[in-house]
Amino acid sequence: QVQLVESGGGLVQAGGSLRLSCAASGSIFIITRMGWYRQAPGKERELVASITGGGTTNYADSVKGRFTISRDNAKNTTTLQMNSLKPEDTAVYYCNLEEFRGLRFYPYWGPGTQVTVSS
Repeated sequence: QVQLVESGGGLVQAGGSLRLSCAASGSIFIITRMGWYRQAPGKERELVASITGGGTTNYADSVKGRFTISRDNAKNTTTLQMNSLKPEDTAVYYCNLEEFRGLRFYPYWGPGTQVTVSS
């Protein structure tokens, strides 16, 4: 079983920065992809950014140029650096991990961390 623990959320003014971190632990076989999703009140959960083991990244259009995802494969951690934050970035942010085990892919989720951007 894989456990994810997020940290770094909080309250920040528009234009400010926050750094989210996620650490994976447990019996992990192969992590194919790590990423961050977010869910604002009344909205569906959406992908913010993801990164493969080889370093290929993918970003939502709304965060391109402002957010940067990174990953430490040796430590099974991922970080989301969020700059130039906007009120519309306010949401609960979830760490996501995709594990490849036994010819199948298994998704895991962290409990979420609140990010609030005030105008």
